[in-house]
Amino acid sequence: MRLAPPLQPGDQIGYFSPSSPATAFAPKRTARAQAFLRSKGFELVPGALTGKADHYRSGTARERAEELNALIRDPQIRCIMATIGGSNSNALLPYLDYAALKADPKIIIGYSDVTALLLGISAQTNLVTYYGPALVASFGEFPPLVDQTFASFASLLCQPAQAPYYYPLPLHWTEQRIEWERQSHAKQTRSNECEYLGSGKLQGRLMGGNLNTIAGIWGSPYMPAIERGDILFIEDSMKDAATIERSFVFLKLNGVFDRIKAVILGKHELFDDLGTGRTPLDILHEVLDGQRLPVVNGFDCSHTHPMFTLPLGLDVAIDFDKQRISLEQPWLASAQSHLSATVTTLPLPQAV
Repeated sequence: MRLAPPLQPGDQIGYFSPSSPATAFAPKRTARAQAFLRSKGFELVPGALTGKADHYRSGTARERAEELNALIRDPQIRCIMATIGGSNSNALLPYLDYAALKADPKIIIGYSDVTALLLGISAQTNLVTYYGPALVASFGEFPPLVDQTFASFASLLCQPAQAPYYYPLPLHWTEQRIEWERQSHAKQTRSNECEYLGSGKLQGRLMGGNLNTIAGIWGSPYMPAIERGDILFIEDSMKDAATIERSFVFLKLNGVFDRIKAVILGKHELFDDLGTGRTPLDILHEVLDGQRLPVVNGFDCSHTHPMFTLPLGLDVAIDFDKQRISLEQPWLASAQSHLSATVTTLPLPQAV
């Protein structure tokens, strides 16, 4: 796997809009997010589609891909962050400059519909990508939730990677929705919990993301194979019981549950049980139909706040007895090794 180096103080973070035009419809929240990350010492570089909208998206597929490609090709930008998700990030995949990312690995981060890009880039380049906060959706939130989201982002991406890394359990969380441009205060929170339904300790490669988005790239060259022994991370937002049953059955029919060691379910934002009283976990168990598969239910890497940062494609461990998830191998390269690799790939001068 290719690894990007950690972020350094003063580094440039480029942001792009691969689907929904959040910077256009939520300028106040965008400005709040920009100010927050600048206060942490980062320089922000806007993508070419910032402030632009083509109805439900920020631009055509080629325009959105070129916005991302410009950030990929800029050697000064060390992190590329989505502004938000949407529904159509998969349209960019045929047009991305994968060779440039191989030559200069950098942190690629986002969530939800951006899953298509995270997995597609991983499949095409072997680059470790990061399921984590998006500029407007995550860093435009109010304290203390935004501070907790940033704490995970910083501890994972702004210092040398030292495994094992143990994810804490936040004391509180929220799924409350407030109209973004009218929000003026912190959201109400509730006490947190995360269920560990299994025993012993399991370790495997972490793969997954937003389940609804995964279906949009399944079977293509942009979907990494889910292999025997993997640990599957999946989350979703504002879906109903019927949709979630269909999504879980999709995995079952493709033999995924027969190959993986365990499932990590992220918190489901504002799940609609359609009057059944069932939770996503209940539906998963029904679909498994007696198949014994360890499950972590309610992990804080999802559409809810706060949000952890989670590297995809590397080994994680689940200790069901101690009720914790840990990263078991480095998820970043050292700055020195990145510098050495960059130097050795420079073209040699031509004789005259």
